[in-house]
Amino acid sequence: MALKFAELGHTVIGCGRSKKAVASLQVELGDPHRFSVVDVTRDALVSKWAVQVIAEVGVPDLLINNAALMNPVSPLWEVSWKEFDEVIDANIKGVANVIRHFVPAMVRRKSGVIVNFSSGWGRETDAGVAPYCATKWAIEGLTRSLAQDLPKGMAAIPLNPGIIDTDMLRSCFGKEASNYPTAEVWAETAVPFLLNIRASDNGKPLTAPSG
Repeated sequence: MALKFAELGHTVIGCGRSKKAVASLQVELGDPHRFSVVDVTRDALVSKWAVQVIAEVGVPDLLINNAALMNPVSPLWEVSWKEFDEVIDANIKGVANVIRHFVPAMVRRKSGVIVNFSSGWGRETDAGVAPYCATKWAIEGLTRSLAQDLPKGMAAIPLNPGIIDTDMLRSCFGKEASNYPTAEVWAETAVPFLLNIRASDNGKPLTAPSG
């Protein structure tokens, strides 16, 4: 997504936990794009990052929450409390932390779009992925409720990105993951779709076009 947004002329500000991946993306895109090492599960770190971004770059027009973890595929009773907590902390609390520190400035401006990544497993369920399903169903409810809090002119939507060939999908689908589009192919149609979300879409559960 970052590469496609930049290709279309947008300034991209993002974060991740991997120092190596963040540094590589920063080198590849360069200024004015900015990528930082931030663990979104840590509210204080998100707060510090948001203050710096808003002061030095500005209030975002499009805020995307797509960080998520997948539990090891297994029956719920076999998922340890630690594994369960890690999924909850990243997939729900991480989203709330980013919203808490970026959205107030968007609300004051009364414009902007918030996209929280849900999943097909946020609208359906499957065996072995109960913790992940729980978080994505939570994102659906959280986002639709957030939409009702926003002033006119803004939008918050839960997005089902569809099925994408990623490391996360391979942990569930194995070799069958290769039957689906890569993130790069997916972004070719998904990024223009995201850029076309309007205030009139506020609260609508949307699904990205397939790559």
